[in-house]
Amino acid sequence: MKIEIFKPFGEAFDLTKKILFEPFDLRKWCVIGFAAFLAGNFGGISFRFPSSFGNEHADRAKYFVRPDLHQWQPWLPFVIIVFAATVLAVVLVMIWVTSRGRFIFTDCIVRNRAAIVGPWREYRKEGDSYFWFQIAIMFFSVILIAVAAMVLVSTGFFARPSRATSNASFIILIPLVLFWIVFVIALALITHFMVPVMYRQRCQASEALRVVLRLISENVGVFILFGLFAIVLFMAALMIGLLAMCATCCLAALPYIGTVILLPVYVCLRAFSLFFLRQFGAEYDVWAMLATSERPAVPPPLPV
Repeated sequence: MKIEIFKPFGEAFDLTKKILFEPFDLRKWCVIGFAAFLAGNFGGISFRFPSSFGNEHADRAKYFVRPDLHQWQPWLPFVIIVFAATVLAVVLVMIWVTSRGRFIFTDCIVRNRAAIVGPWREYRKEGDSYFWFQIAIMFFSVILIAVAAMVLVSTGFFARPSRATSNASFIILIPLVLFWIVFVIALALITHFMVPVMYRQRCQASEALRVVLRLISENVGVFILFGLFAIVLFMAALMIGLLAMCATCCLAALPYIGTVILLPVYVCLRAFSLFFLRQFGAEYDVWAMLATSERPAVPPPLPV
């Protein structure tokens, strides 16, 4: 079984042209762009409107009304609890929506169609399973951070100024930082392929996790090359995003609008991982589950 890196990217580029430009359909762009937006490709959310607040004279600060915390003190615990609960609810809803959205966006690419409601309902179980998996990963990450913080506190890392920090603290800090970097990269790689596996095999997140871990453990070198090439593509996508922001006067930085403008980038990157994964066999080929009339113009599976 010959696994390639650059050929799947060429196939993804050709499929992107077929989906978005042959023919060009603005409505299709907007619908698939909304699917990409639901999948977590927000375009840009760091846009800041220009403000002259920093140029205000310092004397004007006395005209601003400062809140009296003593009046809010009886209600402060309640306000904090409500605020924390609201933030947590918003975060959980966003994770739930993006979990469903990843399957919707994948379906739009695989079937070459602009659909939201159908895939939302069809992959409800898989999306919910992936949602609970992400919640588990989030709590596991919080535990890791808490353990790392306890280790640093026990070594006195936060008790001294940064220049006087003991060598022992740095000896502990460096492995923690390296471990966290490896953990984040490995987790991103695993979760990136879990959605196609769940989409193809219609399985739960736990089963997809075992499948992806087994696949990576059997092909470590190939996935390392994929990860390195993916980092290069990610940097190129960032450059394209910056150029798009400059060309559109920061319009591409707006949520959803930026997603639609940068849609070819998102489609190509997602299709690249799908074409790469299909080289490992029919059980990983997301197009193998479609009827012949539904398949886009993609090359046949590579011989094993």
